[in-house]
Amino acid sequence: MYKTIDLKESPQLLEESIRAYWRKHELAKKSVDFRAGAPQFIFYEGPPTANGQPGIHHMMARTLKDIVCRYKTMTGFQVKRKAGWDTHGLPVEIEVEKHLGLADKKGIEDYGIEMFCSACRNSVFSYEKLWREMTELMGYWIDLDHPYITLTNDYIESVWYILNDFFQRGLIYKAHKIVPYCPSCGTPLSSHEVAQGYKDVEDPSVFVRFKALDAEDTWYLAWTTTPWTLISNVALAVHPDETYVQVKHQGQHYILAKARLEVLDGDYELESEFAGSSLERRPYEPLFHFVPVDKPAWYVGLADYVSMEDGTGIVHTAPAFGADDYALGRKYDLPFIQPVDGEGKFTSAIEPWKGIFVKTADKDIIRHLKENGRLYRREQVKHSYPHCWRCDNMLIYYARESWYIRTTAFKEQLLANNAGIKWYPDFVGKKRFGEWLENNVDWALSRDRFWGTPLNIWVCPDCGAQRSLGSLKSLRELGKLADGKSVPADIELHRPYIDEVVLDCACGGQMVRTPEVIDCWFDSGSMPFAQWHYPFENADRFETELFPADFISEGIDQTRGWFYSMLTISTLFKGVSSYKSCLVNDMILDKNGQKMSKSKGNAADPIQLMQDYGADAIRWYLLEVSPPWVPTRFDVDGVREILGKFVGTLKNVYSFFATYANIDGFDATAYPTDWKREAEIDRWIVSRLQTLVRDVRIWMQDYEFTRVVRALQDFVIDEVSNWYVRRSRRRFWAMELTADKVEAYRTLYQVLLSVSKLIAPFAPYLAEEIFQSLGAGESVHLEDFPVPDEQWIDPGLEREMQVIIDLVGLGRSARNACQIKIRQPLEQMYVPAKYQATVERMFDLIQEEVNIHRINYVAEDEDFVHYDLKPQFKVMGPKYGNRMKSIAQALSSVKGADVLKAFNSAGTYHLDALGIDLVPEDVSVQIVPREGLVFESAQDLFVALDIHLTPKLLREGYARELVNKIQFTRKEKGFEIMDRIRVIWHGDAEIRAALETHRDYI
Repeated sequence: MYKTIDLKESPQLLEESIRAYWRKHELAKKSVDFRAGAPQFIFYEGPPTANGQPGIHHMMARTLKDIVCRYKTMTGFQVKRKAGWDTHGLPVEIEVEKHLGLADKKGIEDYGIEMFCSACRNSVFSYEKLWREMTELMGYWIDLDHPYITLTNDYIESVWYILNDFFQRGLIYKAHKIVPYCPSCGTPLSSHEVAQGYKDVEDPSVFVRFKALDAEDTWYLAWTTTPWTLISNVALAVHPDETYVQVKHQGQHYILAKARLEVLDGDYELESEFAGSSLERRPYEPLFHFVPVDKPAWYVGLADYVSMEDGTGIVHTAPAFGADDYALGRKYDLPFIQPVDGEGKFTSAIEPWKGIFVKTADKDIIRHLKENGRLYRREQVKHSYPHCWRCDNMLIYYARESWYIRTTAFKEQLLANNAGIKWYPDFVGKKRFGEWLENNVDWALSRDRFWGTPLNIWVCPDCGAQRSLGSLKSLRELGKLADGKSVPADIELHRPYIDEVVLDCACGGQMVRTPEVIDCWFDSGSMPFAQWHYPFENADRFETELFPADFISEGIDQTRGWFYSMLTISTLFKGVSSYKSCLVNDMILDKNGQKMSKSKGNAADPIQLMQDYGADAIRWYLLEVSPPWVPTRFDVDGVREILGKFVGTLKNVYSFFATYANIDGFDATAYPTDWKREAEIDRWIVSRLQTLVRDVRIWMQDYEFTRVVRALQDFVIDEVSNWYVRRSRRRFWAMELTADKVEAYRTLYQVLLSVSKLIAPFAPYLAEEIFQSLGAGESVHLEDFPVPDEQWIDPGLEREMQVIIDLVGLGRSARNACQIKIRQPLEQMYVPAKYQATVERMFDLIQEEVNIHRINYVAEDEDFVHYDLKPQFKVMGPKYGNRMKSIAQALSSVKGADVLKAFNSAGTYHLDALGIDLVPEDVSVQIVPREGLVFESAQDLFVALDIHLTPKLLREGYARELVNKIQFTRKEKGFEIMDRIRVIWHGDAEIRAALETHRDYI
């Protein structure tokens, strides 16, 4: 007996029961173990941070990973799946600061570093239960019980090993540079972190007058969008090779680039032209005198970076607050004015604005410039400006000392390694990621924070010597606590405990650890090594079983995050990429194309959605609605549609099979799996199945999941349910278990079994339900993925059957157009003569589906319709002008059918008389059918229905209407298929005549 499934059972209860079955039989573990000895498919899980709630975008990423891992398992690979948790860095610290009510770094220090870091440790798994619940609900098989965790000593030790390797090779250095700095978090950021936080903002755009000291009434006109940096101005920069001019304007003399004269308000008189290089070292009067300088300042310097695209061609220079400015300061040995503290506020030296955040002071500084006659013009400019990727506050570019990794020394190798990665889609690797690598800068490694992997470098305050350590063993052997005690074996490798460890310096002094922690992206990027505690453990099998990954997958936002840190660390450490292929998914938007957020009220809770609709419907919908690498618009109505149309249809097909097979006592396992089928429709559906298997395997190689699920969905709904089962119903209804009926059972069983395996990576619960209900084995997820059996593929039969399906579709459309129900028979239908042989052989299929008595064949459809061709003058007029009259005349003499066919096949129609190609927008083609006929066409197919209804046809229609009402009432009353019923009817003479004529049919 085949299991009866409850078509009304809630997805939540069904999936819960299947999960219980999986747990009981340890199927997630078995899916790895049963492939022992098979080729390895190495997968790396990107570690999420569990102190934030999971969102629908996490479900998308995990769906993609689960699909690939399940598919590779079913195709013969062993796929180990180790979960991971990212537990360090600003994401954690910011949440804890909010929870503890701490406003800034000083607040943390006052609270106590030990207590703060302890709170961070305790918070990192705040939402671990929700993450686990989401992961289990969605059927993502990954080892959550033995994850790698970035805060463990083992993990940190591996990270230290890599950093020590870099340090010993001279790849880590400390330098004073301009860095993107978050005043709120009190720490510099790396370039890849900055790239994740750009926002469009409006900033003041000010044109400022700098008074020349070597000429009367002469001003340099400069431009900036950061008025607060004018406090620290020490120079102006011009391009040496561009042409500059002096103009008389508003009674004064102004100097600016000739290419930027458009910025002047009103008329001007050109007085002279000269090269930018001639302005070098010309002095000007400073705007402010808050900070005394000890070097020559306030003169013009030359710089190639000065642009002629915006501004005035003269750039104000403050070496403390810009990379280009800093470089110019080094070139000319300019003074360094940095009156801004670590919170981004002006120091007490700037009396009018002391203690004010620099961006807040912009308005008042501009007002001061205006009052002192230094403001030429003020505007607002909208531009993209970097914000902190975690706290969302604006960054400033700020000169300070930081530790760096020399990634620029490996630029060419990074590019070469990236070129060897297979990216899905390809443009992410070539364009977005590749261009990012082209502009690579040294990695700003250190963070002036508390909760993170401590930077393992010790520095001697006496002689400046530096030393790094790469293991817990070397820490214990070479280090000691500040009080002289030995380093305990169980020391926690975090602040403040690690800060107590000192080393003896060769100079006789004591080396102390530099206080910074490292960029948390270095933690996550080290996971290929640190997840296995390499090289302290697993070194013997690392290269063969654990590295590099065959596959990784995360969201597009990781292009400059995890993807970059993974590639960079591995390239510098091992010389190769740590992953061979990468599947990228884009953002999940709401149904209106807006970014989802809790504040907007449009966020989707994946756990609640799965409880309402089940995981399979959501997983399937996320892939069916659009390819994963384009932004996905999430609409819960689409999930409902998948649940009803695809999931519901497949279950109904199985229920149909099980119901009749159980009545007949049919057991598919009692028959061979391969046999020569007699019925053409059986041969067709098996051919379509094998073609589908072949196509799915091809698409899966390139992760074309949307093509796969759409093809599977169309196969189940259109070909299996709406065609094969519909057209085979009478075979299943036969009273005896005939050979034909057995063939139908065997064929449908084969289709259902294969479909359960084909959908297993995408809809693991539905696949398991169908597979288990068929009694086919322990689990569909321990089965091999179907392999196409080419001997059963018959392309000719598939083409012919598609013609029949298309003709039926056109016939039904024609009926809808004239609003005659399918139950009302019609006398005749006309179809193209070139398909006569196919139609005659499969006439029974068309007859029952369209409900017509006979088919006639015609060579041309012109007999049935008239094509009215009208030029679209609004479209064609601008293109052809006075030739329109000739075009209209030429169109009147061509066949409309030819025009329509050309548009359908080639997209254009060549008008021979005038030698021009017309496109569909040029011509309106209206089809006017002959009276008494309804016409529908598509490509080279058409049907024409004769809609004249005779009394004989009407009586036949009444009989069919009665059968429909009886069947509906049976279903409505809940009768079983084998129940015998009595029917009592009441009607007029026409109905009586219909019943008497068609009693046997009824």
